[in-house]
Amino acid sequence: MEHLQQLALDETAQKLMRAFMQFHRVDWHDRSVAGCRPSEIRVLFCVKRGAKPDSLVTVSEIGKRLGVTSPTVTQLLKGLEANGLVERHIDPHDRRAVVITLTPKGDMVTHKAIGAFADSMKGLIEYLGEEESNHLAELLLKTARYYQEKAATMNDAYWNGEES
Repeated sequence: MEHLQQLALDETAQKLMRAFMQFHRVDWHDRSVAGCRPSEIRVLFCVKRGAKPDSLVTVSEIGKRLGVTSPTVTQLLKGLEANGLVERHIDPHDRRAVVITLTPKGDMVTHKAIGAFADSMKGLIEYLGEEESNHLAELLLKTARYYQEKAATMNDAYWNGEES
């Protein structure tokens, strides 16, 4: 309770909270590209990144990269497959596994998404300027580290029985 009272009194904390809330509402990263939802685009990127010679991508590999379960990936792949963006094949090295590949249409959508993301970042850099853009990137990375460290500390405290 003391933390909430302290937070309520701190103008800087309030300003940060308002900024985070406003940034979240903008949904800058939740734009669709070529009719694909952001979650589908992330799957396409995973497949594309794995599309190197001798590097086949499986459902479980996509799940690991995205931090989601295989059933979630399977549902996303069903939609992508229905739209002709990916294909499933039996892994030639392990006939029990299924590998995912991009179709030419899927490759085109992935390139469009990369272009849209690059344009978005270029626009932000033009808006903020090079110096402020670099400063923002540094602050965002530092913020992410803070929350990752805080989560790890809280997790350690929980498992060590230190949490009340």
